[in-house]
Amino acid sequence: MAKKSKKQQSGSTPATVALTSAGVPYTLHAYEHDPAHPSYGEEAAEAMGVSPDRVFKTLVADVDGALTVAVVPVAGQLDLKALAAAVGGKRAAMADPALAERTTGYVRGGISPLGQRRALPTVLDASAAGHATICVSAGRRGLEVELSPTDLTALTTATLAPIGRS
Repeated sequence: MAKKSKKQQSGSTPATVALTSAGVPYTLHAYEHDPAHPSYGEEAAEAMGVSPDRVFKTLVADVDGALTVAVVPVAGQLDLKALAAAVGGKRAAMADPALAERTTGYVRGGISPLGQRRALPTVLDASAAGHATICVSAGRRGLEVELSPTDLTALTTATLAPIGRS
């Protein structure tokens, strides 16, 4: 079950509600978001004192006209060709940020792969399997959730594939 302090109880988001409803163990990490920081993911890794290869960013791409979620380490980049191949597509491009926000119900920099307004096909970078736990956005800037990659894969029905590059 989730460990929550009084401070963390205010961290309720659709992502944490989904985790709690599913009975998945997780840990919340809250930090003060700096709007001037150039990278949401790197900011999260620094603020939490976690290696950037364990902190994953959630990106929304358009693969052959269908929105698809890619979850990759913040230290690297998304390989769009590899993402398209992972879902049986031919061409991928980053989705329009406003469309990504409307579709997921989250704001850019706080998009979580969990608890989205509309469940989208999800691909988790294969490097996640090398960690006992990883961190992803909990649904808002300054709030991360740490959970096992196995639980994340199960809850999002994600495909595990090598979609990140350094």
